[in-house]
Amino acid sequence: MGDVVNLNRFRKMREREEREKVAEENRVRFGRTKTEKQRDRQERERRTTDLDGKKVDGKEVED
Repeated sequence: MGDVVNLNRFRKMREREEREKVAEENRVRFGRTKTEKQRDRQERERRTTDLDGKKVDGKEVED
């Protein structure tokens, strides 16, 4: 007679491997390095300060 096999263990192992595979794909697709995040943050701050420097205070434009 053969050994008794717990099918739940194999099912859970297969699901765990599938989740890990999807997680790896997401890391590759959506992951960004620290340098990339820092560069984007600096660019956003530069645009904000540039735009703030072009504001005209105290005057409203009338059409």
